[in-house]
Amino acid sequence: MKALVYEKFQGGLTIQTVPDPTPNSHGVVVKVKATGLCLSDWHAWQGHDTDVELPHVGGHELAGIIVAIGKDVKNYKVDDRVTVPFVSGCGSCGECLSGNHQVCDNQSQPGFTHWGSFAEYVAIDFADINLVKIPNEISNETASILGCRFITSFRAIAHQGKVSGGQFVAIHGCGGVGLSAIMIANALGAKVIAIDINDETLALAKELGAVEIINANKSADVIAEVKSLSNGGVHVSVDALGNPITCFNSVANLRKRGKHIQVGLMTGDNKHPKIPMDAVIANELEIIGSHGMQAFKYSEMLEMIKNGKLKPQKLIDRTISLENAITALPNMDKFENKGALVINSF
Repeated sequence: MKALVYEKFQGGLTIQTVPDPTPNSHGVVVKVKATGLCLSDWHAWQGHDTDVELPHVGGHELAGIIVAIGKDVKNYKVDDRVTVPFVSGCGSCGECLSGNHQVCDNQSQPGFTHWGSFAEYVAIDFADINLVKIPNEISNETASILGCRFITSFRAIAHQGKVSGGQFVAIHGCGGVGLSAIMIANALGAKVIAIDINDETLALAKELGAVEIINANKSADVIAEVKSLSNGGVHVSVDALGNPITCFNSVANLRKRGKHIQVGLMTGDNKHPKIPMDAVIANELEIIGSHGMQAFKYSEMLEMIKNGKLKPQKLIDRTISLENAITALPNMDKFENKGALVINSF
């Protein structure tokens, strides 16, 4: 099969012919029809993820068709259209048995723990608990961007933040995760304040449901501005970027008993950022992490997409070829795209 391969971290990417994957007894092989480029893929290419072994094929947001199946798979068959959350559970550890596959003790992640979807085919283990059938109403391109940024945002907003109608919500960083969070919070009836440094991105945030936007580079005091716009602070705030400044601001702009949700990855020297712990104590703030979403939890989100309440397809900037990803992936940290890039030509 053709695959996008890198042989050293931060090194060149090339299209190579590599062996096709084969399914484990409990797994499947999926022919990739569409796969999103995500900032997490850039982090892996940078060498920030300790699971990645070289040479490597990245890619973890995918949609496709099952072409091979292991003997122990019961719920899926060849030709099923499927997608998968970026965290695949083992199904037997304590976390999985409690329903928390997104923090499985033995998790696998295509594009990180094994070769991923920047290729014609990808293997997925423990298919019965990790795969999600794609409804006919949802295209491969739309389904492909659900598996990381959109499900992560959905769980962060709906399940971890428990956002409800009338609440103020701040989203710090309007990349793929941030824009998804804006759309989801708006669909749940929240009043969303979007913060970014790019005016074009902020214009898109407004289109997707933000009632107020703040350009952090042009604001004298982001925290004060958010508090002013939200009558004293937001109920829920999300750091969707993963930066010491956005993390601090997200905690500091909360009202009393508010919730900060950390979604953006904190890597390298940013792993242990400063936070205003005095405010956390005095105002009984909650600091909550959010890491993906379980496959069995997709149904609510898929129904909202099918009935038009959520429109993740609006997050797609453009589709590209696998060859285009040679230059697109290394440039992801420049945030030059207003929305998601999706590979749908191999």
